[in-house]
Amino acid sequence: MISVECKHTKPTQYHGALDLAAAREKLRASSGKQWWRSLEELAGSPHFEELLHREFPRYASEWADAVSRRGFLKLMAASLALAGLSGCTGKPKETIVPYARAPEELVPGKPLFFATAMTLAGSAIGLLVESHEGRPTKIEGNPDHPASLGATDVFSQASLLTLYDPDRSQVLTYLGDIRPWAALLAEIRVLLERQRLRRGAGLRLLTETVISPTLAHQIRSLLSGFPEARWHQYEPVSRDPVREGSRQAFGRYVNTVYQVEKADVIIALDADLLSSGPGCLRYARQFARRRRPQPDPATMSRLYAVECTPSNTGAMADHRLPLRASEIETFTRTLALAVRGVTEAGALLPYAAWLGALARDLLRHGGRSVAIPGDYQSPGVHLWAHVVNHALGNVGSTVIYTDPVEAEPVDQTASLRELVADMDAGRAEWLIILGGNPVYNTPADLAFGERLLKVPMRMHLSLYQDETSALCQWHIPEAHYLEAWSDTRALDGTASIVQPLIAPLYNGKSAHEFLAAFTSQPERPGYDIVREHWKTQRPGAEFERFWRKSLNDGVIAGTALPPISVTLKPAWSSALPIVSAVSAKARAQEKAAGDPAPEGVEIVFRPDPAVFDGRFTNNGWLQELPKPITRLTWDNAAMVSPATAQRLGLTYRIDSTGGEHGQVHADVVELSYRGRSLRVPVWIDPGQADGCVTLHLGYGRTRAGHVGTGTGFNAYQLRTSASPWFGSGLTLRKTGDRFPLACVQFHHNMEGRALVRAATLEEFRRN
Repeated sequence: MISVECKHTKPTQYHGALDLAAAREKLRASSGKQWWRSLEELAGSPHFEELLHREFPRYASEWADAVSRRGFLKLMAASLALAGLSGCTGKPKETIVPYARAPEELVPGKPLFFATAMTLAGSAIGLLVESHEGRPTKIEGNPDHPASLGATDVFSQASLLTLYDPDRSQVLTYLGDIRPWAALLAEIRVLLERQRLRRGAGLRLLTETVISPTLAHQIRSLLSGFPEARWHQYEPVSRDPVREGSRQAFGRYVNTVYQVEKADVIIALDADLLSSGPGCLRYARQFARRRRPQPDPATMSRLYAVECTPSNTGAMADHRLPLRASEIETFTRTLALAVRGVTEAGALLPYAAWLGALARDLLRHGGRSVAIPGDYQSPGVHLWAHVVNHALGNVGSTVIYTDPVEAEPVDQTASLRELVADMDAGRAEWLIILGGNPVYNTPADLAFGERLLKVPMRMHLSLYQDETSALCQWHIPEAHYLEAWSDTRALDGTASIVQPLIAPLYNGKSAHEFLAAFTSQPERPGYDIVREHWKTQRPGAEFERFWRKSLNDGVIAGTALPPISVTLKPAWSSALPIVSAVSAKARAQEKAAGDPAPEGVEIVFRPDPAVFDGRFTNNGWLQELPKPITRLTWDNAAMVSPATAQRLGLTYRIDSTGGEHGQVHADVVELSYRGRSLRVPVWIDPGQADGCVTLHLGYGRTRAGHVGTGTGFNAYQLRTSASPWFGSGLTLRKTGDRFPLACVQFHHNMEGRALVRAATLEEFRRN
């Protein structure tokens, strides 16, 4: 049993803890609409009422811990760097093109705007970056980019702070000692000659998901000279289930793009389509257009959501059904049967009436509906969602299929397993890691860090001297995307040129420039590499016009992937009712047996809404950003439903610190899962499905930087390669310890204003 301790826990005995029984009783006794900020307010305990009356106490400054907020100076360090460090840095040498017509010469105080793009987890969004005197100062969305439509997400907004982060890697090192670029080039030449004799049999390349056409071309060129070398890809937040689901449905990998604005009825199958994943900005914009009651309320769309953990999409849904993650495949399979006319499908399921109403609504809107599966659900959910969309006639209307956006779509978990096996067996002699942090974020059962040390030569290109850099001989500082030339693709395949707004602050290298070190032109700049690639795609006298227009617009015209026609495998069309009815009935009978005991609950992993997979842990803006629904900051917690918490006797208490309402002393539990354990505080989350516990990834870093190191708890310690997103067999044990969590849910409700203003469509019409 591997045990990971929860830091800073402290056993306490206190009064005024959350009374779940009282909250449940109030809900039973009430009727009509109710709005409450928290379970404590619903329960109405005397302790909480006292806190409400002390929102702005006279002697707040005399309370203990009056200033802390997790270290005010931590945030100030990076903020001061933004104002000061950048002032000593010039613009890139190459010609960059502003989005709007530039003045004849730079006018102090007058901003310029440049189009670029940011890549995250295999997808890109287009951006407009505001620049003052050569320094990027503000990021907005590019209205001409299909994945942005003028909007941005929190990660692109906060990436500006990462650019100026003084904790970023600033020097190239070998075994911790500073080395010049020439020393690395000499080492690479020796290693290449050695591998050339063996056709690259010992060379391994590990990257994140590659959607850069130029980078993919460079990698293939390198591998062509070393045919025995291997290229592996891994992202902790990968889309493996999406790819595998399409392969099971169609026999090949395909990319799915949804036309949400054309859908009258939407069913989100554990999919937070409005807040996360490729296309979320586009889908949120399209969804919002269809939710306006004016000019014609009849054009409003209807949203159903089935999910295990509350999300923004679930909060926006007209109808929401909480289910454990493992139950959603049964739900989707049964829905596929129902829309195919198997009327008895799901009759034994406890949510049969809900599912039946959904199926009838979808059938009434065939061709104008859409089933959207979540990226982190099983391949089976994606398979059956494809079946539902085909049965309803949605393909070609609300669902478009294209070839994959990835340059080399693979099963990334299988690719990682292969690499680990090669490292363990001594077949990997030289490992080059481009970006990522696999020592921290790979599944615990693969023991990547231990196997990495068996590789004789290890090189890592990274923004930070992180956990992976610490185990590599060579560390190369990576250039931020606002400092580097590159290219990338959006969810529909539209390509963009990534143009820098500032020269590298710390002499970092882009992935393009690092791979150039393996060629006969090791000093070739990224600008030349990217430009030359597109020159081969657009040869001729018009290239200069094409290049300037692509930089100006932030998109390369005509690069969106065309729709393709796909056909379901016969097993999912002709034999569907026969094959699946028995399975659906058996699963329904199992469900009818009742909820699992606490010893048999599921564990669910999700990327954190603020720090994602851990790459943004050192960003103070994102650490301070309250997470949707829970409003937690600076930490992750094990999210459980009120019913699960009541069964296990779990609770928490809200206190005031330094005049702020929001220090929550939460019970700590020990989660045991497949031979490993983790101590983590509990958060009671209304709307969470009973019988499952959700943990957000991205915390518990040991080498994140001054801001992020030591915050939260490392959920990767429980994650396995066999079940990366959810699995059964989790046990919980209450430890008796408590941990302080920061939550802003209870702040500043003044002047008797309503918490939420809400009305039905009929009330809107009457008014």
